[in-house]
Order: sequence, then structure tokens, then C-alpha cells
Amino acid sequence: MKIDKKIIKELSDYLDEFNLTELEYTEKDTKIKVSKNNISINNQPVSNKNTSTPIVETKTFSGTQVTSPIIGTAYHAPEPGAKKFVEIGKKIKKGDTVMIVEAMKTMNHVPSTADGVVKEICVEDGQPVEFGQTIIILE
Repeated sequence: MKIDKKIIKELSDYLDEFNLTELEYTEKDTKIKVSKNNISINNQPVSNKNTSTPIVETKTFSGTQVTSPIIGTAYHAPEPGAKKFVEIGKKIKKGDTVMIVEAMKTMNHVPSTADGVVKEICVEDGQPVEFGQTIIILE
């Protein structure tokens, strides 16, 4: 089997262009997976002083979480300048659109998974979101 180096180079360029860590390409019986590690090494001298363990903040959510079904860019309104789908304190029903996640030039409406009142909007308008990332929290 001959591997097309051009495809691998193009996929590697996409990693940098779209700030991705992994990309998979499948065509017929060929599957190519390209990934990169972003490891930063801090070149500071090592000391023998007692160091404290860093505190890791973990955010706990109380309420019903509505998560992004896909990776993409989140938008609060159907178009720039239009009324937002949800605002903090707004009562919504299951199935109401809470946000749009744009992926590959396709606008995907994200429905609410439950009835409730919007307690928190977890992403900014135009912010990239990951699959499964919490986008809003309902009470």
C-alpha cells in the first residue's frame, strides 16, 4: 500500500490552521489519523525548596446541564444582532432551541433536554465548543 504524503501534510496543516489536536481521515479502505501533543516545557531551574501542591479548581454544576452535541462554534442568536435564544432567568421548555453550533458551515440548532429556568450560560457568543461541553445550566 502506498501512502500519499500529500494527504498527511494537508491533514497536519489543518491541525495547526484550526487549532486541533487530532484529525482522522477515512476513504474507502484507507484510514489516516494525525495527532499532535502540545507539551510546553518550562526551562526554570529546579530548586530543593518545599513547594506546595497547586490547587486545581473544579467547577461543579448544580442543575440540569445542556451539552453541545457536536464540536463547532456556539452562537446565542440565529444571526448577528438578532434576539438571543435564551437569557439568564428565562423559562424554557424541553425541545426549545438554546443555541446554534456551527460546524463545517452548517448551523445546528441545539434543543433543550429538559424544562427549566436558565441559571447560567456557560459559553460566550462565537466561542468554540467541544462535544459534550456544557453550554447552559437549567434550574
